[in-house]
Amino acid sequence: MDGAGPVAARTLDVGPGGMSAVVADPVPTGKQGKVLFELFYDGKAHIIEARTSVSHCIFSSAGFKVGLTFQHLDMAVSSAISKFMR
Repeated sequence: MDGAGPVAARTLDVGPGGMSAVVADPVPTGKQGKVLFELFYDGKAHIIEARTSVSHCIFSSAGFKVGLTFQHLDMAVSSAISKFMR
């Protein structure tokens, strides 16, 4: 998130509008930042980078489930996510 260091997360779901992940500590709703994650399609791994904002953060037994909404995806990232979803 903007103004903070990197945070490890476990991705739960990804789609054209955003993604969900589990993190160790809560993240305020509305906070903006950047995510880097790997998608595997076409026989190889692709690193994806996208700006996001936090839509929700819910405590669970696994940690905090965070909903992230993508902000202004460029065409290459949008295309990569679409290919991954097929």
